[in-house]
Amino acid sequence: MDERLCSKVTCAREAVATLTYDYGDQMAALGPLGGTDHPNAHDLCAQHAQRVSVPTGWIVVRHEAMRA
Repeated sequence: MDERLCSKVTCAREAVATLTYDYGDQMAALGPLGGTDHPNAHDLCAQHAQRVSVPTGWIVVRHEAMRA
């Protein structure tokens, strides 16, 4: 099985994006699906990638390909 699924609980959609966090800089980065499954990254389907929210004071950096 090559398909990677969304990391969100109960979501069975195919992942299209990868979300990573930098706690020190209070930043989240959202980009195209990473080349490998990494334990510190979260794979998301298109729906969950569009709805990403972060704690107050954090910023989200979206890769150009992920902008709506």
